[in-house]
Amino acid sequence: MLSPNLQTLRVFLHVLAATVWVGGQLTLAGLVPGLRNLSPGAPRAAARRFNMIAWPAFAVLVVTGLWNLAEVDLGDRSTEYLVTVFVKIVVVALSGTSAALHAGSRSKVWLAVWGAVTGASAVLALFLGVLLRSGA
Repeated sequence: MLSPNLQTLRVFLHVLAATVWVGGQLTLAGLVPGLRNLSPGAPRAAARRFNMIAWPAFAVLVVTGLWNLAEVDLGDRSTEYLVTVFVKIVVVALSGTSAALHAGSRSKVWLAVWGAVTGASAVLALFLGVLLRSGA
């Protein structure tokens, strides 16, 4: 059996946190229509509970993402790789910012807008992470 090391732990924590942040958003989006049928307040209650694990997961993503970046010798990387890193950082910031705006929204329109931006940016950040890993 292979022996785990600090790199294994770092990547595992990053992937686990991404699973919660991205997968949780997709799951919650799929559950909301059914939750509305249960009660008008059920989606909000579920979202509040989700936020209790989602925000710590986002913090782990940021910390392990910076840790991952610190382990890369950027001086040996192509311009394309560096641009992709920059774009990913912007998309991650958009994901967190739009999630905070979604959580603070009170109108249905802004809940929908920020929810869509959050979901799309979270999936895009995940894709960019895989792209960076495959280009490593």
